[in-house]
Parts: sequence; C-alpha cells; structure tokens
Amino acid sequence: MIQKLLVLCLAVMMVGFSSQVMAGGGQNYPNGAEAFMSGAVPPPGFYFIDYMFYYNADTMKDDNGDDIGAFDDVSVLANVFRFLWMSDKQILGANYGMHLFVPVLDVDLNFNVPVGPESTTSYDDTSVPYVIYSPFILAWHLMEGKLHVVTSLADVYIPTGQDDYNMASVGTDFWTIEPVVGVTYMMDNWEFSGKFMYDFNTTQDDSPTVYGVTVDRDPGQEFHFDYSVSYALSPSLRVGVNGYYYTQTTDDSYDLNDSIPAPVQDLLRADEGHRSQVFAVGPGIWYNNKNMFFSLRNQWEMEAENKTEGYNIWAKFTYAF
Repeated sequence: MIQKLLVLCLAVMMVGFSSQVMAGGGQNYPNGAEAFMSGAVPPPGFYFIDYMFYYNADTMKDDNGDDIGAFDDVSVLANVFRFLWMSDKQILGANYGMHLFVPVLDVDLNFNVPVGPESTTSYDDTSVPYVIYSPFILAWHLMEGKLHVVTSLADVYIPTGQDDYNMASVGTDFWTIEPVVGVTYMMDNWEFSGKFMYDFNTTQDDSPTVYGVTVDRDPGQEFHFDYSVSYALSPSLRVGVNGYYYTQTTDDSYDLNDSIPAPVQDLLRADEGHRSQVFAVGPGIWYNNKNMFFSLRNQWEMEAENKTEGYNIWAKFTYAF
C-alpha cells in the first residue's frame, strides 16, 4: 500500500474540488461553462440563467501525462443558478451591469488504495462551494452588431467553507479574484467566441492531502478560456464545436512546519512544481424560442497533466424577463 501511495503522492500535489477534480492551482471556475456567443451580452434587462453540469473521469494524469494507478474515478453533478442584470446606463460606450452565481455541487471520489485524512478509498460531499459576484460588467456592441465584447473587472469567488478532512470537499475555503474578457465575432452565419480568464487565489487553510495530513497552501495562478465556433442553420438554431483550455501559470506553495513528518514535507516540496493543464473539445447545439435560450454541449478532455482527464456534459437555459 505504501508503494502505491508513493506513486500517487509523487505525481499529485493534492486532490481537491470546486467543480472538477484537480491537482495544482485553485480551479474554482467550471471549465467549459460558456460557449455560444459568450461575448454577446443581451440588451438591458434582467435574466435568469441555469447551468446543469455533469463531469466524469476514470483516469488521473501525472506530470508526464501518464495514468496514476492509485486513482479510480470521480463524478461531479452540479446546478449553477446565475442572475444577470444589464442596465441602459453606459460607461465608455458600454452597457453597465452585474451578476451573481450560486452553484450547488455533488462530488463522488474513489481511489484504488486508502488515501487522505480519513484513510479510505471513497469520499463524497454535497454543498454550495462559493458564490460568485461581479459588481462591474461592461458590454460593448460594435461594428453594427458583428463584434461584441464584455468584461468583468473581477468575478469574485466568495467561499462558504470546507470540510478539512474530506478529500471530496466541495468547498475549498479560499477566495479567487478573476478578471474576465469575452469576445464574439459574427460573420454571416458563422459565430466565433472566446471567454478569457486569469485567476488569482488566496491562501487555503487546512487543505486535505493524500498523505493524511492537512496543510495551508497558496494555490498557483491560472489562465484559461472557453471557446466556440458555430454555424446558424436558421435564425433560432445553431450547431458547432466548443471546449476549453486550462493551464496553471505559477507554482503552488505550502506552509510546511515540524508538525508534518519530514518525508511528507519532501514530497510536498516536490509537488509544488506540478502544474495542471488540460484541453477539451466537443459538439454543441443552441436553440432560441422567443425570450428563452437553450444549449446542450459535450466536451472531451485530452493532454491533461497533474489532473483528471474525462468528459463534461453541459445544459444551459436562459430566460429573459
């Protein structure tokens, strides 16, 4: 069992959750949440948006992209409630607005050997990990409606707490500050969109690790984007491809002290430089009926390092009041 644990520990800094299993970084943002026309914010008004999400993976990759045998599988089921308000007030030629997200997640995590603070092969949790709030959104509509640009000065992830001894803890008890820029370009029946984000994370106290100890850590910074390319079969129906790219740009850092056994400290120091990354792509469909919008998308992950590699299913519903 010790040999199996060492294989896992050398390759994985820790296992935690927001919307997906990850190794390094914070990964609070649910990669792939946006796709069709992600830069085209709707006109002034109030909107309710509901995201339903399923993620499953039965492989975890190490620093070289190889499978980690001690990992079994993970599944994540989530529903995210979003409230968006756009005003007719303009700043720098853009409409001003704000939004609020409330996610509810259920996580089921399994290993082939006992790991973590509870020394077990199975962990699970259901909770609200954080709320996301941005008080300052600006949306531009340019080139006679062909080019749309939106920015959030900062989406702020406000934590709701964590279960310190649960490897599947939905909450991770650190803040994320995330500047956002979304762009959509319309060319005849074609649509090209990207949502670009950079994450700054605060310190996470008592982060659970596979070693059976908890430790304070500073999650690394991250760059990631969602993308889509679609074609309009009719004014109300689009099909296309969508996905995301994620990369950790700075190392994690642990606050190590003598309360942690020296061999475990050595393993944690080695893990600090194991940055996560992944790319995903898949098909999608979008439909509009009056004041309602629907989309269904699938995304398959590849080229993962220091994180799980699996697939997503996203269903999104928007209602304009």
